[in-house]
Amino acid sequence: MNAFWRAGADSVTVAVKVQPKSRRPGVQGRVPAIDGERLRIGVSEAAEDGRANRAACATLAAALGVAVSQVSVTLGATSREKTLRVQGDPATIVSGLQAL
Repeated sequence: MNAFWRAGADSVTVAVKVQPKSRRPGVQGRVPAIDGERLRIGVSEAAEDGRANRAACATLAAALGVAVSQVSVTLGATSREKTLRVQGDPATIVSGLQAL
């Protein structure tokens, strides 16, 4: 995985670590993990009924300047370590990720 993302034909997958009930919501930089680097995202919502997942998708969408509907959880829906898929032009998305 190139840093914490992998570009595909029409999307980019992003490895993230979500911190529910965070005092500082938003993108909080990169953190090391067993399987490589991950992007840390803090959300103020609790991890109940998918609220933290939706908030993490919304936070990443806002940071990249894409619509919330373009970001979805593909792996780790019940874990803090997740894989999010961002649909759209991979070159544009990757340049946004590099700026984080």
